[in-house]
Amino acid sequence: MKIGDILTPDCVISDIQAQTKKDILTEMARPIAQAYDVNLEDMVSVLLNREKLGSTGIGEGVAIPHGKIAGLKNIAAAVGKNIQGLKFDALDGKPCHIFFLLVAPSNSVSGHLKALARASMLLKNPALRESLMHTNSPQELYDVLLEYDKHLDE
Repeated sequence: MKIGDILTPDCVISDIQAQTKKDILTEMARPIAQAYDVNLEDMVSVLLNREKLGSTGIGEGVAIPHGKIAGLKNIAAAVGKNIQGLKFDALDGKPCHIFFLLVAPSNSVSGHLKALARASMLLKNPALRESLMHTNSPQELYDVLLEYDKHLDE
């Protein structure tokens, strides 16, 4: 599975405006809800419930919020960034700058895990994180992410 299989350019946010965890999740989930005709409030509720189990802020300025959504037909992702960094209860206590939101159909098992693993492996790369922080538009952010993803298996 490649990131381009689950992420579309219209689900990329180059400057997240939200400040609270709920608002960040809402801003990130909105393009997925619109693109896949899924209830936004239900999706945010699932994501917030997942956060209660433990923060998906994995450290190094990265958060990978995720959840399984009833009514969703395909695995979908949204990616966004915030230059200043946002409080997201990350494991290292630092602000998060890069957010990779991943949602899967409620009956998905292996696909969901593969997508999570792919996103995690990709975002562990310091050069990618640095490159993403220097993008100026959603399309540029999308292109950089896909370019790094293309070389991940090499």
